Amino acid sequence: MGEMMRVEQELLRGAGMLSVIKLLGQNEMYGYELAKTLDRQSEGVLAMGHSTLYPMLYNLESKKLIRPIRRRSQEGRMRKYYALTAEGRAWLEAREGQWTRLVKAMRRIGRGAEQVQAEGER
Repeated sequence: MGEMMRVEQELLRGAGMLSVIKLLGQNEMYGYELAKTLDRQSEGVLAMGHSTLYPMLYNLESKKLIRPIRRRSQEGRMRKYYALTAEGRAWLEAREGQWTRLVKAMRRIGRGAEQVQAEGER
């Protein structure tokens, strides 16, 4: 991945946490599966190594936003899956709106005032 594709650690922290919770809101996943899904769906932008992902998962678990579930995988191995809690769903709902507003604002920055006004009138 080129330097242009890498996201600085500060930006990744907020986007990464939101992305992890959003994915777990869709499906229970185990760590490796979560890392591969983040990498694939973000085209590498939100790729996380184990040294980033697992501490984040432990942090989210300690905040009661996710919970671990131990069960056997399709391959027969015992795995620790993660699922979103009710608190995690509430957290996601609150942050997702904030993130959407931030992304829209970032897209508007640098565009001409006429273009921004025209988009607002749609």
